[in-house]
Amino acid sequence: MKKKLSFLSIILIAAIAVTACKKELKVNEPGNLVPKTVTEDASIPAINVNNTRLHAETFGIPADPMVVILHGGPGADYRSMLNAKDLAKDGYFVIFYDQRGSGLSQREDKSSYSLQLMLDDLTAVISHYRRSKDQKIFLLGHSWGAMLATSYINSYPASINGIILAEPGGFTWNQTSDYIKKTRDLSPFSENSNDALYPDQFFTGKENDHEMLDYKMAVVASFDSREGNPLGIAGVYPFWRFGAVTQSALSDIGRKDGFDWTTNLSQYKTKVLFCYSELNKAYGAGHAQLLSSFYPNFQLEMIKGTGHEMFYFGWDNFYPIIKNYLNALR
Repeated sequence: MKKKLSFLSIILIAAIAVTACKKELKVNEPGNLVPKTVTEDASIPAINVNNTRLHAETFGIPADPMVVILHGGPGADYRSMLNAKDLAKDGYFVIFYDQRGSGLSQREDKSSYSLQLMLDDLTAVISHYRRSKDQKIFLLGHSWGAMLATSYINSYPASINGIILAEPGGFTWNQTSDYIKKTRDLSPFSENSNDALYPDQFFTGKENDHEMLDYKMAVVASFDSREGNPLGIAGVYPFWRFGAVTQSALSDIGRKDGFDWTTNLSQYKTKVLFCYSELNKAYGAGHAQLLSSFYPNFQLEMIKGTGHEMFYFGWDNFYPIIKNYLNALR
């Protein structure tokens, strides 16, 4: 009897295994490896602008002065910056959006990207939400988002009523590449490097295999918050999904064509709030002073007790400085 039971058990286990194999998830199918985007899940809040669909949400009264939040990356999302919705309680209309191909926004082919396209998207977002010509517009950018904000000011200096920059990497390609080198302290033979590169043995991914590439980018990006990281990031911060193709496309454009977003900044006479963190060893007061000086009128502030992810880990110290700046200009 025991032998029969054992045999039947084996048959049952085999049947379950076969059934499980039939239900095996495929990594390139939406939602299996990384979260779905707005084109794959209609329940995610989104807007259609400039021939793409962007994950977006707002807080506050639409007629109040507008604050547009620009997240980092390129290719990250705004999840770690959601503390900025506190500004809605102070009488501001706060707009969050995942940039083109980033976060939960629609994915695009790598060949479609340009720096001007990112500026056009920002123009389209502002136009979509703006209620009147008299409504004031403020930009609040972090890291790459602060670079994007500066690029916008350089191109359209009369269109923005105030700008807050939190640790932009640089305003030229050389400045940016020099800063990036300081943030990458992984030895090619270290255990951290091995862990970061380990997924390449199993996940390759072609140029526009977004699910696969976004997953790999999330694994590598996790090392920015490892213990002792030069950015001073205190720990793991929240995000939905990285846009690997967006990062690759814009980085390639920067390396190939370069950029210089300082050529017209002298035309922007409004005071700029420029902030850097106390604990980001790769940044420092020197880099902050260099970049802020390209603006003719700036207020330079160090955010104490935090590193690069100051919107998430340092918001209590950051928020009053932002609020005071905006209130002086509204």
